[in-house]
Amino acid sequence: MTGDTYLAYDYPLLSAFWTMLIFFLWIMWFVLLFRVIVDIFRDDDLSGGAKAGWLVFCICLPFLGVFVYVVARGKNMGRRETAQAKEQQRQFDDYIRETAKGSGAPTSSVDELARLSEIKARGDITDEEFDRAKKLVLSGHGSTGHS
Repeated sequence: MTGDTYLAYDYPLLSAFWTMLIFFLWIMWFVLLFRVIVDIFRDDDLSGGAKAGWLVFCICLPFLGVFVYVVARGKNMGRRETAQAKEQQRQFDDYIRETAKGSGAPTSSVDELARLSEIKARGDITDEEFDRAKKLVLSGHGSTGHS
C-alpha cells in the first residue's frame, strides 16, 4: 500500500530541477509562439495570403512553424518591434504636447515635458528620474499658475 503513494522524499532534487526547467522552457516556447503570431499580423510587407499561410503553418505544425519563421524572418521581427515601440513613444509625446497645450500650460512646460519624454525614450534616464523631473516641471507650473 505504501508503494502507491509518493512522498516528498520519493522525488529527488535533480528531478525537481529537471521538472522546473522543462516547465519554464514550455512557458518560454508559448511566449515565442505568441510573439511570432503577433509579428505575423504586425508585418505590413506580408500579403493577406502570406499571413494566412504562416499562421496555418505555425498553428498546424507549431514547433516547426515557429522555428522556420524565426530563421526566415527573425531579423526583421526585432526591427518591427522597435519601430512599433518608437511609434508608440511618438504618439505618447504628441499626446502630452496636445494635452498640455489644451490645458493652457506655457509652451516652456510643454517643451520641457516633451524633452523629458524623449530623453526617457532614449534610455538616458530611468522611470523614477523621469517621474521626479515631471513632478518638478508640473509643480513649477502649478505654483506659478495658482499665484
